[in-house]
Amino acid sequence: MAQWTMIQAITDAMRVELARDENVLIFGEDVGRVGGVFRATEGLQKEFGEERVFDTPLAESGIGGLAVGLSVQGFRPVAEIQFIGFVFEVMDSICAQAARLRYRSGGRYHAPAVFRTPFGGGVKAPELHTDSLEGLFMQTPGLKVVIPSNPYDAKGLLISAIRDNDPVIFMEHLKLYRSFRAEVPEGEYTVPIGKANVVREGSDVTVLAYGAMVHTALKAAEELEKTRGAKAEVIDLRTLVPLDTETIIQSVKKTGRAIVVQEAQRSAGAAGEIIAQINEKGLLHLEAPVLRIAAPDTVFAFGQIEDQWLPDVKRVLSGLNQVLDF
Repeated sequence: MAQWTMIQAITDAMRVELARDENVLIFGEDVGRVGGVFRATEGLQKEFGEERVFDTPLAESGIGGLAVGLSVQGFRPVAEIQFIGFVFEVMDSICAQAARLRYRSGGRYHAPAVFRTPFGGGVKAPELHTDSLEGLFMQTPGLKVVIPSNPYDAKGLLISAIRDNDPVIFMEHLKLYRSFRAEVPEGEYTVPIGKANVVREGSDVTVLAYGAMVHTALKAAEELEKTRGAKAEVIDLRTLVPLDTETIIQSVKKTGRAIVVQEAQRSAGAAGEIIAQINEKGLLHLEAPVLRIAAPDTVFAFGQIEDQWLPDVKRVLSGLNQVLDF
């Protein structure tokens, strides 16, 4: 089994699907000969040709329109939005067109398009490159929102996303691209969209996280057990839409306490929705209020103070102690 970084796993997922289905097309800014700004598509144009892996003009609105049009005609486009902050230029195509296509056409048409985009802090990137905008997409009916935390899931989830008949927002955390390696099977396999993963068993408190915050949560859980002997159960949500509420509620029933960790700003994000779901379906099992560990409600901080702005192990550990001491 190969030891791959997340970026290598993502590349291989696209390679698998390009070879399997001639209707899969990959396009975006500099994704062809250059292989993308992070080399996620490196070598794919050479292997599959310029008609299936190609560059577009620097116009996200055009990329989105092309993805919608191709998907209506039976193709499975994988469009790269070079950085998350550029997605505002393509919101009409994603949220007003692709997301509504099945409903608007009475099921006659589908939009099996994947919009890949890097996001996430901790790398001191310029403004508009690292925001966490998953909350915008979660509030748009018709979209699926996928955020892997490791190479294995990244490959399996991307293959599932490409095969899905609904539009999928596939968010890839910048800090995870090359920060570690993990075992990834060669060839094709899938990870189901809409199924969370319990990455650490526990009995005293549940920690819900996604993307890079999964790794922060795991470190905090280890520190919690060292300092007070309490065992935190850490759940990698993997997909925010659809949300695996069954796994979440099962864990909360077991532990009686929970916190949600997100890198995005505190208000109107994934954490708020998850807490609402817990309150609606598991309130009587709670021994303490569910807490949010999140970034402040400000514009994403410039690089000089980014580390102080982002949630870290210390803040997660403080939240864990707070719900345990309630």
